[in-house]
Amino acid sequence: MGKVFGREPVLWLALIAVIVKTVSAFWIHVSADQQSVINACVAAAVGLLVALSTHDGVSAAILGLVQAVGALAVGFGLHWAPDQQALVMSLATALVAMFTRTQVTAPVSAAQAATPKIGAKAAA
Repeated sequence: MGKVFGREPVLWLALIAVIVKTVSAFWIHVSADQQSVINACVAAAVGLLVALSTHDGVSAAILGLVQAVGALAVGFGLHWAPDQQALVMSLATALVAMFTRTQVTAPVSAAQAATPKIGAKAAA
């Protein structure tokens, strides 16, 4: 698990980083800061793919990707104030939480949780 196209994700990230640098050097001129943000965004996307393939930590990977894409947009000239960026991240967090809630089940039923435990009266 965790492999993308039969290879480790780190190999793909290294390849993409070199491609970004090469494209930047010869065709599309972006700053070193923009290259860093592009690579961070790609890393977040690969992290999401790995999380989806292993079914572990998907929520965190989605939020990481949203944050990386936001940084990419700001790095390329999106003029959002910090409070606007925080609002978008809050919305993304709420949406992910709403989705996660439909996918998660409690380890005990509501009836079991409502049943008093032995010794609970003594503690009260």
